[in-house]
Amino acid sequence: GRVCMLGTQDLWIFISAGVALNLVPGQDFVFIANRSSNFGWRGGVLAALGVSAGSLAHVFAAAFGLSALLAGSSNAFIIIKLVGGLYLVYVGLCMLLKNPTSNNNRHLLVGLSHHKTIFYQGFLTNALNPKVALFFIAFVPQFIAADAPNLRLSFLFLGFIFSFNGLVWCLIVAWFSAHISTKLKHASLLTRWSNMAAGGLFTYFGVSLLMSSGH
Repeated sequence: GRVCMLGTQDLWIFISAGVALNLVPGQDFVFIANRSSNFGWRGGVLAALGVSAGSLAHVFAAAFGLSALLAGSSNAFIIIKLVGGLYLVYVGLCMLLKNPTSNNNRHLLVGLSHHKTIFYQGFLTNALNPKVALFFIAFVPQFIAADAPNLRLSFLFLGFIFSFNGLVWCLIVAWFSAHISTKLKHASLLTRWSNMAAGGLFTYFGVSLLMSSGH
């Protein structure tokens, strides 16, 4: 059962595996759910778009060979890992130490600059994770046919499929989180604890990335 399109093989397996991988909660899931809970549907959509943009950055990097440097250079991997880990810890601590549900912070959503902040936070959350780059290098090539006429085009095609499916799931997470938070908008204590839990998870993700050894 092979499905060949743009030099790919076993496309249905790739899509199924990609969907399953996207469903596993990780730092992107936590970030989008938190932004949606605190800033509503618009905040969640911006976070989801930012995460997806970060994913596409990895796709292009891998397709054009930049991620190969990450896989082959220990120094490059360590540098990116340190930057990514520190960023995740920073985001986690911000969630823990600040209350984004305050009226002042909610009012900031009116400004375009705050919209950009949520988008860029989502982008960096994904783009600064070297394991995502390595995932694309290890996972995607398995579904490119050996006789593919254009390996780069095949890689981009599969990468876009994975990123699009990921975006759909991220938007579902954003809608669900925003909907639940609207129902519970008067439960400020629950919202605060939810924010602390998200901050703790982000800090954990960052520390885990910093402490992970090798590739």
